[in-house]
Amino acid sequence: MIQLVRAKKYLGQHFLVDQQIASHIVEALVNVFPAGKVMEVGPGMGVLTQFLLPEKQLEIWAAEVDAESVSFLLANYSKLSERLLQESFLEINLSNLFPHGVSIIGNFPYNISSQIIFHILEHRANIPFMVGMFQKEVAERIGAVKGGKEYGIISVITQAYYDVEYLFTVPEHVFNPPPKVKSGVIRLTRKAIGLNCDEILFRKVIKTAFNQRRKKLRNAISTLGLSDEVLGEFASKRAEELSVDDFIVLTNLVANQG
Repeated sequence: MIQLVRAKKYLGQHFLVDQQIASHIVEALVNVFPAGKVMEVGPGMGVLTQFLLPEKQLEIWAAEVDAESVSFLLANYSKLSERLLQESFLEINLSNLFPHGVSIIGNFPYNISSQIIFHILEHRANIPFMVGMFQKEVAERIGAVKGGKEYGIISVITQAYYDVEYLFTVPEHVFNPPPKVKSGVIRLTRKAIGLNCDEILFRKVIKTAFNQRRKKLRNAISTLGLSDEVLGEFASKRAEELSVDDFIVLTNLVANQG
């Protein structure tokens, strides 16, 4: 076995060293997705990989940008060799590579965690499940319910397409090097029913509303041209008070004006 990989700050690397937690993360995916293709994001030194590869019904792929980690993985997990991509997960066209679907797992770098979520959403038609570890604050924001300060753009857009479960919190000391914050593991399960609205407009409405989240919607989305009469009860509400279904209704109001 070659020497251990040095964690690189510019890549946001914090290597999980707790085997039990790693096993629980893998179980959280295998319990809902026992067979099929799985893409691991940023496997590092393979703390999750070691539990994924023995799952005979899973075909394990991985994306890793760190050359040192790639060398380590090739030396220690030869089964992964033909399906180890040395490129950024964010640059992979998942719909083309996995036309029949793939589930995602990983201990995600904090510095690109939101981008990872939006990349998954972009390819949601091909991604039925995701289990991932994020900075705790980000994990809570993804699953936040309306009415709280954590509830925002990423909450609404993610929950429009996936059911979000916050599974457990991970302390700082189980990483090398330890991060300065706690982590949270969540699971996304894709919803069976699509949105009953224009999905591009849906995102525009959400972003417009939350860009001035302290203002009431009559002012926050004034550029979308809806009168108080058309807005109805939404006029005096703020973005954080609207559910996913409310935003769908609001999107259709915008689409149907005039």
